[in-house]
Amino acid sequence: MGLSTSVHELKNLVLSLHPVVAIETGEEERVERLVEAAAADLGLPVFEWSVTQGLVRWPERTPNHTLREAVAMLAHLRGLTVEAIFLLKDLGRHLEDPTAARAFAEVARAFARTRSTLVVAGAAVRFPAELEHLVVHFELALPGPKELRDVVESVASSLGERGKAEIRLSEAETEELVRALAGLTLNQARQAVARAVLEDGALDASDLHAILEAKAQALARDGLLEFLPAADNAFELGGFPRLKEWLERARVGFTPEARALNLRAPRGILLAGVQGCGKSLAAKCIARLWRLPLLKLDAGRLYDKYVGETEKNLRRAIEIAESMAPAALWIDELEKSFGAGGGEHDGGTSKRVLATFLTWLQEKKEDVFVVATANDVFALPPELLRKGRFDELFFVDLPDRAERQEILRIHLSLRKQDPARFDVEFLADAMEGWSGAEIEQAVTAALYGALHRKRPLDTTALLQEIGGTVPLSVSRREDVERLRALAQGRFVPVR
Repeated sequence: MGLSTSVHELKNLVLSLHPVVAIETGEEERVERLVEAAAADLGLPVFEWSVTQGLVRWPERTPNHTLREAVAMLAHLRGLTVEAIFLLKDLGRHLEDPTAARAFAEVARAFARTRSTLVVAGAAVRFPAELEHLVVHFELALPGPKELRDVVESVASSLGERGKAEIRLSEAETEELVRALAGLTLNQARQAVARAVLEDGALDASDLHAILEAKAQALARDGLLEFLPAADNAFELGGFPRLKEWLERARVGFTPEARALNLRAPRGILLAGVQGCGKSLAAKCIARLWRLPLLKLDAGRLYDKYVGETEKNLRRAIEIAESMAPAALWIDELEKSFGAGGGEHDGGTSKRVLATFLTWLQEKKEDVFVVATANDVFALPPELLRKGRFDELFFVDLPDRAERQEILRIHLSLRKQDPARFDVEFLADAMEGWSGAEIEQAVTAALYGALHRKRPLDTTALLQEIGGTVPLSVSRREDVERLRALAQGRFVPVR
């Protein structure tokens, strides 16, 4: 959604006599542009308040220190007869004062009969419970392609050896660079482009990788999502023939031909099964196969101790994913994000988060393909397993003999060991019932032992490591069998 759409939505709120519009964002610059554009279209003046400048009128913005106090400013607004938009910065924290809260309520009720509107903006906007019914919350979408393109041009114009950097990008390369900036705030995009320009005083196709790296770092700092660019995804997936067959067929859902037939793009899949058997690797490989950027949502980063913040975090993660569409969204350990039974102990947060996720999954319009992975299927609520929520449910079981051989060869090769020097077939037989993660750990542990003994790794050393390990399929045999029984008839095996 671009700025023009946000302007249209804000104008509608003003015209429908909403007295208070709350915009929670750290992008103060974009809020100012939004308010300015909406007010210009409506023919309304704009006043701005902050605790440092007081109440000032645009465009003069002459400081008015007599109205720096929130209570005094609100009392002043109560007596005004002019219709206007009032941008109040960081007012939320002042409303903890009962006098300020009372004055705010009186202004809001007076404005409800006029086109005057309070736009309360800040990085954290909270209202006392008694004021919430007066407020409509406005979601400021992330910058759209036009705003990001303007950032590229403005940064290039202001940087460089002679005051202007050279842009050596074709139209197609410019579009690719703008797509690379999608999902960032305006300031994050500006910083990413500036870093690229300052390297050599120019902006060209070679800077794309640096911008993607800057984007990955920015999203990591935000703490909700991890970002893996399509170009950096070199993961390979052995086996899983049924999953690969399904992916090849589902891929056509993203084509113009599918849209022409009113076919929606695939929503996503759920990969459940035994721990350590390649579910996470499959998620990475799906993004690589479809050449999509991959975003990983971790449950531990989603939940917040404050009421309402967890749902807000989920909505923000979804917004970032949609702004980067087409993209793949990997939700790791789904049962920890939307597990059954949590709602009774967390004030209903889990249930609200699940409802938000299910609604989005059912109705999303952007091409965001969800790859959800789960170890404990028993902890998942029935709503997630109902047919139609995901396009398909896949079960990942322990690798068979041929796959164990291939996994062993891969991990030996990754650690610069020639698989031909090992009796791979014999070792794979000795590892019956082992997961891929357990095979990898055996190779790693055996190599540590070989380095300690200052001897090359061989089949005998690996066998000794295997003999000293009890795999999950033995130590938790009942759980594995129960998982397989549940999956029977409800999940499609990946092989």
